[in-house]
Amino acid sequence: MNLYARRVTLPTVTPIVLQKRVIKVYSEDDTSRALEVPSDITARDVCQLLILKNHYIDDHSWTIFEHLTRIGLERALEDHELVMEVLSNWAMEEENRLYFRKNYAKYEFFKNPGSFFPEHMVSFSNETSGAIGHTEILQMFLSSSTYPEIHGYLHAKEQGKKSWKKNYFLLRRSGLYFSTKGTSKEPRHLQFFCEFSNSDMYMSLAGKKMSGAPANYGFCFKPNKSGGTRDLKQLCADDEQSRTCWMTAIRLLKYGMQLYQNYMHPYQGRSSFNSLNISPTRSISENSLVAMDFSGHRSRVIENPTEALSVAVEEGLAWRRKGCLRLNAHGSPSASQTATPNIAIHRSQPWFHHKISRDEAQRLILQQGLIDGVFLVRDSQSNPKAFVLSLSHGLKIKHFQIVPLEDDGKQFYTLDDGHTRFTDLIQLVEFYQLNKGVLPCKLKHYCARIAL
Repeated sequence: MNLYARRVTLPTVTPIVLQKRVIKVYSEDDTSRALEVPSDITARDVCQLLILKNHYIDDHSWTIFEHLTRIGLERALEDHELVMEVLSNWAMEEENRLYFRKNYAKYEFFKNPGSFFPEHMVSFSNETSGAIGHTEILQMFLSSSTYPEIHGYLHAKEQGKKSWKKNYFLLRRSGLYFSTKGTSKEPRHLQFFCEFSNSDMYMSLAGKKMSGAPANYGFCFKPNKSGGTRDLKQLCADDEQSRTCWMTAIRLLKYGMQLYQNYMHPYQGRSSFNSLNISPTRSISENSLVAMDFSGHRSRVIENPTEALSVAVEEGLAWRRKGCLRLNAHGSPSASQTATPNIAIHRSQPWFHHKISRDEAQRLILQQGLIDGVFLVRDSQSNPKAFVLSLSHGLKIKHFQIVPLEDDGKQFYTLDDGHTRFTDLIQLVEFYQLNKGVLPCKLKHYCARIAL
């Protein structure tokens, strides 16, 4: 018996070579950096690349923003979004930009949902019984079968007109609706306004000026392939809490569990990122650091929290004394140790913003997230010898004047009419990072301008 072997020709496998593109990313001070990246790179991967190239600490708050200059809109790209898909929606003549900066509020709703979903704006299905906790609310947002109803009044810009109309809106899993009869939720009174699968949500940066919005709390929906204002679905809330609730709920509705995965696993980028020969860096956490004493022949871990705090304060004071001897009022080497030390030492701090206006301070804090404790320090415009602490709390930005005092020939700074005094601004900031004092909350995240 003859045996025959059939010769099988296997198909040739051609390796997939990802095309590389050059993108330009800006920082708040308008410096920019060009990056050559794979075509399937995500927003999170771009952040990771810039973090490593600039030696920044990764606290998971770095974000890529899409800024549409001509129509005054901006949005934070989700970590999983493909950057090239975003760029492909830009028209050639548009001067749009990608920005790299902090966004402390990106996943804050997972940690503190009560601040994002006020009770008067959230309702549940009839099957839900008993009190609903914040954890259960988030679980409903992430579930594929249930979804809390968000409701409240919004101003909507009428299509093709300059006028705005206030209506009662409802957000459901099928989309956003408004009632044609007061607050009625009957199906015959509900009119469809927008769904989100083929559009992106943006925050309006100058809604009053550009669109005649009734307040500064605007947001809108822009179709992916549209570049102009004609197809925008523009809305405006009456306050920041309302706008934050609507925008957060719509993010959760659109992306669902993907947002939770981004929050829980921040380093799960696409495989193309590995081709850049970059490995994720470990973020620095206070829980991973210990206090050490190196004063003796052998080093030891300081177990006592009180002793550790005392050592930290003493090291900080020693550092300030050395810095004061090196710097004069202009931050340059001092020729004399008799120069006033506590005037210039704060100028090198990332939280100090020198001569910026109140509006500019509010814009910077708003850009980096209106969560409790985001702050900066700036020169006072009304008192040339004083400073101002600008602080976010309760979705509002509050300003506190830091007044200089003189006592027995020495200069101090105070926030509370001299009850608590500090020799310099660094000492003041460090104190309020540990103690709330007269402030509504502790200082948690400084608002810094970075350079690329």
